[in-house]
Amino acid sequence: MSRKLIITASMIYVLFMAVLCLYFYSSGQQFRASVAIGGIVCGAVPLLLALFTKLTFNVPLTFSYLIFLVASQYLGSIRGWYGLGWWDTFLHALSGALLGFTSIALYERLAYRSAGRGISPWFVFLFTFSFAVLGGVLWEFYEFASDQFFNMTLQGGGNKDTMTDLISDSLGGLAVAVWAGMRTGFKQRNDHT
Repeated sequence: MSRKLIITASMIYVLFMAVLCLYFYSSGQQFRASVAIGGIVCGAVPLLLALFTKLTFNVPLTFSYLIFLVASQYLGSIRGWYGLGWWDTFLHALSGALLGFTSIALYERLAYRSAGRGISPWFVFLFTFSFAVLGGVLWEFYEFASDQFFNMTLQGGGNKDTMTDLISDSLGGLAVAVWAGMRTGFKQRNDHT
């Protein structure tokens, strides 16, 4: 059932972006058409994972990812909400949290089941936080490369924009990392009682 929900939701987003891409391309709005192409690619990720691999994420995480795509690609880039000033910072904090939850899901799928009983809550905290921060850093690499090689203006505010984005990513990841570490500690205490 959850696999069908993931496939359906991803297909809806991909089709929505495909329609927008065709509309924007035919009306000569190249930037918006390119954002819609990015939306097709990003929206297809959960769909492809569900169809071709055993690595599927749970429904809440997948829906959060798709909602993030709507907020960043459609509302942010296509509808112009990045012009609000605070929208980019808000989305970076959200992406840090989303990456933190993704790291927990990956850990739970990739680690040995028996490792969960003896793993240090500090390790879970560090893994979750590091994963979220790494995602933010890689995104800033992408923005820098796009600006340098394709004359885009993703880092419109220069160093201040980059640092604000990285701090926001880190704070979002930190909140989830603290929660994950505490959850691990509580689980271990409850297992011993």
